[in-house]
Amino acid sequence: MAVAVRGARAGVARDLQTLLGSMSVRSISSSAPLFKDHSADDSSLKHNPLKHHNSKSSSASDLTGEEEIVKPKERKKLLVLGGNGFVGSHVCMEALARGVPVVSLNRTGRPNTSDSSWTNNVVWVRGDLFDPSRWEGSLDEVQSVISCVGGFGTNEQMRRINGEANRSAVWAASKAGVKKFVYVSIADFGLPPFVLPGYFEGKKMAEDAVRSKFPYSGVILRPGFIYGTRKFGGVNLPLGIIGTPLETVMTQAKVLSQIPLVGPLFVPPVNVEAVAKAAVKAALGPVPPGVMDVWSIIRLGSH
Repeated sequence: MAVAVRGARAGVARDLQTLLGSMSVRSISSSAPLFKDHSADDSSLKHNPLKHHNSKSSSASDLTGEEEIVKPKERKKLLVLGGNGFVGSHVCMEALARGVPVVSLNRTGRPNTSDSSWTNNVVWVRGDLFDPSRWEGSLDEVQSVISCVGGFGTNEQMRRINGEANRSAVWAASKAGVKKFVYVSIADFGLPPFVLPGYFEGKKMAEDAVRSKFPYSGVILRPGFIYGTRKFGGVNLPLGIIGTPLETVMTQAKVLSQIPLVGPLFVPPVNVEAVAKAAVKAALGPVPPGVMDVWSIIRLGSH
């Protein structure tokens, strides 16, 4: 009886050992390996070496949480509107003399002149101020704009040329991120409102646009009669013969300009070179924003 019990016990033990052994084998074979074989990954990296590089760069940006910083364009250029005109041409020459790269926007582009001493150094752009989409690319890398645009005609034409055209330019420059805008306007001579109303209304419209879009950097020049050698029909007219002595006398008699009603008529004329120097200094230097009267133009332009 005892022998039979021992035999039964031994058989149960053998069956239990066999069962446990088979379970262990299945458990080990079905579980994940302890060490991963990277031979397949290494092979893929060999065929695509950028895969590993990109994973590193992305993980680095994820760790720092920083985006790549794009350096803004350096603005060094000066854009002169109406650079082929009487005042604008002197502004271009003054800026070039200071080593500033100049771009000029005009309806006709490069001026028809035999003097190539400065025109060859200006980038001439043909464009219409009323269609900024065709010339706003010229504002790339421009730090300041000087507008010398103006003209005469009917009242409607003068409002459009002196006012709306300049206002369009101011808006485009502000949109493009230009730092400063300088506008060559005109002094208030105290004339009756029926004298050239479109001309003065247009000038005021342009001044208001500069104040609105460039409140902390816009400069408005208000010269009186601008003299110098001008060309009319191919003939040089030396207006300095009249303008120089008048400027000398009226500058010394500044007190006369304070007389009510007639005072503004004693505003002295200004040499075109002085206006150009003042405009360029206002565009490039630490000139405070606001209106620059005749005496300030003469003082800034004489240094």
